[in-house]
Amino acid sequence: MVKTKGLNYPVERQLTLRERIVAFVKDSIINGRLKPGERVPEHEIAENFGISRTPIREAFRQLESEGFITVIPRKGAVVSPITAKDVSEFYAIKSLLEGYAAGLACTKFTEKELKKLTQINRQMQRCATKNDVQGFYRLDNQFHEVFLSSCGNDKLCVLAHQIAQQFERFRIMALSMPGRMKISIKQHEDIIKAFTERKADIVEKLVRANAEFSAEILVTELSRGKGGKK
Repeated sequence: MVKTKGLNYPVERQLTLRERIVAFVKDSIINGRLKPGERVPEHEIAENFGISRTPIREAFRQLESEGFITVIPRKGAVVSPITAKDVSEFYAIKSLLEGYAAGLACTKFTEKELKKLTQINRQMQRCATKNDVQGFYRLDNQFHEVFLSSCGNDKLCVLAHQIAQQFERFRIMALSMPGRMKISIKQHEDIIKAFTERKADIVEKLVRANAEFSAEILVTELSRGKGGKK
């Protein structure tokens, strides 16, 4: 039985029941308690949370949209596999979209936005020290959002957000790889420096490299037979 005890949730606000279920299932998948192809135990979750199955199914819809599970008729929810092909294709798209957005944003960046990037990266350093992957992930989203929202191309932002949300699982798993958070912080420092120097071509290159490195380490992990299929 998958146990729901011991999870740490954000303290800034009370999570809804759906959010608690989503967080629990994500945590179980990322930490290997639920493996690719394994059925998500809906009845056990209902018993442990002391609830009906209705909010669980609402949570499952969100988890499926984010790529964590697949709901199969007459079988229920199973943990979605991760393939090297999926990872490579996702990060190729993410690299192009976010790199281009960062290049566009570079000449428009204000001192306030530069300061915000630096502050976020410092907070990420604290999360890395505590090995807080979920906290680091939330801050990483904020870091990238600074230049996405400043690029001036609304349709580009929508596409970048959609692809990032759909493959959230890949991003969290990549950040959980040993040493990845520390490397990400250093990559962010280089990105901030390029933004400060208004070097749009370097900014684009560095943002793309940030995504491509995540793909590389996750594909390497998959080749070792962990986390999904080749």
